[in-house]
Amino acid sequence: MTSRAELAANKAVVQRLVDDVLNGGDLDLIDDLYTPDQAPAAREWIAPFRSSFPDVHMDTIELIAEGDIVIGRFTCTATHTGTWLGHPPTGRRFVAVDEVNRYRLRAGQIAETWSLEDNLDRLTQLGLGPTSTPAD
Repeated sequence: MTSRAELAANKAVVQRLVDDVLNGGDLDLIDDLYTPDQAPAAREWIAPFRSSFPDVHMDTIELIAEGDIVIGRFTCTATHTGTWLGHPPTGRRFVAVDEVNRYRLRAGQIAETWSLEDNLDRLTQLGLGPTSTPAD
C-alpha cells in the first residue's frame, strides 16, 4: 500500500514538471524528473513545444494519485511564435486548451506518460484547424 507521503511526493514530481519545466523552461530538470530511459523522449517533445510556444503556461486543475499513478487535468495557454507541426508561426494565442495526462512513477521519477490533448481546439484557436463542410 502506498503511503500518503508517497502519494504526495508523486504528485509533487508532476507539479514540478508543470511549474519548472513546462512553464519555467528549465529543461535541465528533465533528467531529474524522468527515468533515464524516458528522459530523451520527454525532451524530444518538450523542447520543440516550448520553442514554438515560449510563453506556454499550464494551469493544474486537478492531480489525483493512486499507487504509482498520478492523473493530472490541466489547461494550456500560449502564443504561437515558432514552427509547430509544420505550421509557421501565426502570432495567435490559444487559451485554456484541455489536457489530461497519466504518469506512472518509479523511485520518484516519471517512468511512463500517456496524454490526451485537445489539439483540434488548439489548432482551431490558432486558425490552423480543418475546415468542415456540412454533410449532404
